[in-house]
Amino acid sequence: MTTPEPAAPDPVPEESLPTGVERRLHPLSWLFVLIAQLKQFLVPLIALLFFGGRGNGYQMMPAMIAVAVIALLSLWRYFTYRYRIGSDSVFVRSGLFERSLRQVPFSRIHDVAVHQSLLHRMFEVAEVRLESASGNRPEARMQVLRLDEALALERLVRRRGEAAPATDAAADAAEGDLLLALPTPEVVRLGLVSNRGMVVVAGAFALAWQVLPERTVGHAIARLGREAFGYAGGLGGDWIGRGVAIAALVLLALVLVRLLSVALALVQYHGFRLEQHGRRLTVGRGLLTRRRNSVPRRRIQAWTLREGVLHRLLSRRGLGIDTAVVEQGNEERGLSELAPIAPPATCDALVRHLLPQAAWPPPDWRPLHPHAWWRLALSGTVFALLLTAALVWHFGTWGLFGLLWIPWSAFVARQHARRAGYALDDKLVAVREGWWSRHWRFAELDKLQALQLRQSPLDRRFGMASLWLDSAGAGALAPPLRIRHLPEADARALLARIGNEVAKRRLHW
Repeated sequence: MTTPEPAAPDPVPEESLPTGVERRLHPLSWLFVLIAQLKQFLVPLIALLFFGGRGNGYQMMPAMIAVAVIALLSLWRYFTYRYRIGSDSVFVRSGLFERSLRQVPFSRIHDVAVHQSLLHRMFEVAEVRLESASGNRPEARMQVLRLDEALALERLVRRRGEAAPATDAAADAAEGDLLLALPTPEVVRLGLVSNRGMVVVAGAFALAWQVLPERTVGHAIARLGREAFGYAGGLGGDWIGRGVAIAALVLLALVLVRLLSVALALVQYHGFRLEQHGRRLTVGRGLLTRRRNSVPRRRIQAWTLREGVLHRLLSRRGLGIDTAVVEQGNEERGLSELAPIAPPATCDALVRHLLPQAAWPPPDWRPLHPHAWWRLALSGTVFALLLTAALVWHFGTWGLFGLLWIPWSAFVARQHARRAGYALDDKLVAVREGWWSRHWRFAELDKLQALQLRQSPLDRRFGMASLWLDSAGAGALAPPLRIRHLPEADARALLARIGNEVAKRRLHW
């Protein structure tokens, strides 16, 4: 069963955020700003404390002065930061000597993010970020507000930003409609199919390599490898026994990584709820740090359905979206997941609910060029030839076994080409790709920003062309929206058809 979220305080009414009245942040705002700033210098401060401060206490003075300056700046921010609600905008004023007044129209706010860490929850406060499509930073970042004020501000932006009629506004003020909730077993499945544990292990390795003394990490890995293989060799007297023991150790490492992935999924996605408030979608999740993101449905630029091997074994998929909020570094911004994991029928039902005018899944998928698999197999063939040359140079005749990669790459290319396809109607363009790991990428024609026809020399030789479609807000890890290796005539006809449809819609704007 779904674990209920902690009860939030009743949000203050909209009248408690009067129009035109400037408001301060929470009195403890400076403390949270100070902690956020210190986190950025945590590694250098620890390195200075343990490796640079031996024998002379005065060597710690620069670090102490830096902390004192950051604390003063945090207090300065609290005393100079104000915000007020206008009739159609939020105004943020900051600075004393160099003053800044920023106006953020409600209609331009793409995402309202309310974040609560454990420390936030102890003091019943929250951080609010107002995101738009411009720039690589939030339009307004309020560190921090009282929790009831934060929720009231989120609701106010939600109601005024969509310019909804009275009936919609009344519905929006009520409790949102629950579209999807992930119980604990589903979150465990999400951890099993994800690679979050491997990402953490790789990040810890990279951090240790940078922070610890030179060669320490390399020596530790070499020692661990010698002990592991020595232990495996002691379990079996022949090479079969040693091979089984090594395989068991590798399996144990994979199990531990998956358990770490499950733990991370429980921390990040505990209590996941997707709700619809009028014309806005809101997602809340998190065990230790609660995150709440809200985005208008009209701001969704593109959609992605993902399905890996483990997804298929568990009969699950994931549904993600692109919004026009720009991501910066590792900072999580905007709403990117509507269904981190769910049965395929549930994902399809969500798409049909949120895109009622589109037919999903498409009834007719059109194939690629009949010889598209030749084009896809070419890169694998070149790799096999280079690999074989290297193996022959090192191992002699035995290296010719590298040529076995050629039939394997041809088989994989055939599977990719057989499953790939595209669909187009008056509302939606969709592309499906992949065999081992599959994805479906689609977007409304209204949201397309640019079209491009691409042909390499090999494409021209085979009479093929590829069509690349660009939409705003595509993430760095999102697959491209492209239709590869079509017959050239079909690609040009498709380019003209989509271009005409996009042009007609922009004229109606």
